[in-house]
Amino acid sequence: MFAKSQGATTLGVDGVIIDVEVDSANGLPGFEIVGLPDASVKEAKERVRTAIKNSGLKLRPEKVTVNLAPANLRKDNPGLDLPIALGLLASYALIPQNALENRLFAAELSLEGELRGVNGILPMAVKAKEVGIREIFTSRHNANEALLVDGLTVYAVDSLRELVDFFLGNGELVPVQANGETMDESPLFADDFADVQGQFLAKRALEIAAAGGHNVLMSGSPGSGKTMLARRINSILPDLTQQEALEVTKIYSIAGLLPSGGGLIRKRPFRSPHHTTSTTALIGGGTFPRPGEVTLAQHGVLFLDELPEFSKTTLEVLRQPLEDRQVTISRVNATLTFPADFILVAAMNPCPCGNRFSEDISHVCTCTPTEIKRYTRKISGPLLDRIDIHIRVAQVAYKDLSSRQKAESSASIRERVSAARKRQMERLQPFGIFTNSQMNHAMLKEQCPLDNAAQNLLEMAFRKMSLSARSYDRIIKVARTIADLDGAENIDAKHIGEAVQLRNDLGITE
Repeated sequence: MFAKSQGATTLGVDGVIIDVEVDSANGLPGFEIVGLPDASVKEAKERVRTAIKNSGLKLRPEKVTVNLAPANLRKDNPGLDLPIALGLLASYALIPQNALENRLFAAELSLEGELRGVNGILPMAVKAKEVGIREIFTSRHNANEALLVDGLTVYAVDSLRELVDFFLGNGELVPVQANGETMDESPLFADDFADVQGQFLAKRALEIAAAGGHNVLMSGSPGSGKTMLARRINSILPDLTQQEALEVTKIYSIAGLLPSGGGLIRKRPFRSPHHTTSTTALIGGGTFPRPGEVTLAQHGVLFLDELPEFSKTTLEVLRQPLEDRQVTISRVNATLTFPADFILVAAMNPCPCGNRFSEDISHVCTCTPTEIKRYTRKISGPLLDRIDIHIRVAQVAYKDLSSRQKAESSASIRERVSAARKRQMERLQPFGIFTNSQMNHAMLKEQCPLDNAAQNLLEMAFRKMSLSARSYDRIIKVARTIADLDGAENIDAKHIGEAVQLRNDLGITE
């Protein structure tokens, strides 16, 4: 007898509905799963048969064939256990076929028949709503995650037996209700700019970066506070919008990084991979491509500390995501595009010993030109060109460190950043973008006209600093953000001047 149920898997950062077709017939007893299942899905037949037996249900020895459609898509999600089990029970007429119609089932089965949580429930639920499915049955562990999609009725089920009784009319399942959590509260941060003494230039640079979504490279001696500053940038970024929060939560759901309970992520991601991280871990990939650090930093910050310590190959793969704000990964099994819209904050020492530009006579640089060149050559010109702001972070003066006066708080800075972001969104919304850093050259021509004084200053900087066309565009983008922070309609010479100052020569390409 033929029966059908619906499950789901993930492809990239999206869900895909899988039609689970089950046929049981007389013949040599067997259990085959076809439709490009991977090892975890092939093993479902053992989990399903044992779970059904331990749920007090008995199957006749028949030839069973399970087809997972579409057949040309590789399936690698153990959440297909539940729809396979229910399709099998329907084909044996142990539950009615119409009980499975227009419903999505997604859960892994234990050998006792209990339902376990799986990764990627949120994108599956989003896809289910898109195709017109209105009910989803999943484990209690994934229920809160599925509830993030409006218009879906979510059932949290503990065991296969409980679900079978519900379909036979011998039990009752009550839909799970949302707990009423809202997006109104701002996330709390343990690190605050009020704790940072001095470093006015660096704090100003990070404020501009946060306001316009610009990339930043900080160079300075060890102990100057580069890492401390970078870890506080999240505290001045605007809160995630509802749409951004859903996108980030989808990515973390697929990666299996959602906190227990699976609620909506409200804090912007801050990813800080170690310098030994591999290219695949940074950019994403694998046999079945999974999100890398650049995608996990979506709508947040990717912090690369000790930048020259990363391998050159690893750094070079950042070029595409920094330019296109997405990364395309091609493998034999699939070609997938992952989002990668993040702020890159990088920190480095100016040389191996760190004292190259030190003004302290007790800390003299002992590095040879060859050692300095070997240390910095991993950072190529094209990669450096894609970073909008280059600053030197000086050592903090003793009078600043010993001062009892509190510096400006993150909350105060965030107000200015949010106001600047609001101006950008209003101006750029017709183009479908939201920050100055996302503008292309044509948009700059239209949205960022320069008066004669600003043009002359930029021309002088362009010639003196031997800037590229990309650097020219990025200076104007930074200047536009500075103008937004000032509440100015037009870009003045002072805005261009500050933007040029924030593109220091760090001595990397010497």
